[in-house]
Amino acid sequence: MTEEIIIAGFGGQGVLSMGKILCYSGVMEGKEVSWMPSYGPEMRGGTANVTVIISDERISSPILNTYDTAIILNQQSMDKFEKTVKPGGMLIYDGNGITRHPERKDITIYRVDAAEEAARMKSNKVFNMIVLGGFLKIKPLLKMENVHRGLEKSLPERYHHLISLNEEAIKRGMEIIQEVYQPA
Repeated sequence: MTEEIIIAGFGGQGVLSMGKILCYSGVMEGKEVSWMPSYGPEMRGGTANVTVIISDERISSPILNTYDTAIILNQQSMDKFEKTVKPGGMLIYDGNGITRHPERKDITIYRVDAAEEAARMKSNKVFNMIVLGGFLKIKPLLKMENVHRGLEKSLPERYHHLISLNEEAIKRGMEIIQEVYQPA
């Protein structure tokens, strides 16, 4: 099993953190992982993306042009990465701020309204964990106990009091993700 993922959005949305948590969780399961971030100099507010590979086998290169899964969190990322999903792959997106929804007919498309749910939970900081929960519901690549351990490892100790809120957000993401399109 090898899963090649691009996570893309604005800096400050937790794009890189989401990728880091996936990778730490994969390491906890003895998998091979690759985490390759890319972001502009402006960081918060600018565009950011991270390529994540989780595999049972050695990873030959962290550089990819196509992906099994794209997790898209803003319109610029939709415009750039929708076409990079492999035929038969999957695209997950948050509808907040999206003006042109995905149009491909050869991939499965899911929507998770994480921004709305984070507002309901009264914590915008859990937005990325809601998205992560949606992804893990559709592709349960990792055991939840290892995702918990990945959260502990990636969050600075001063934020460990937020781990239970993050875990609640992951569960909410699993509950609210919706399939938008499934190829025939």
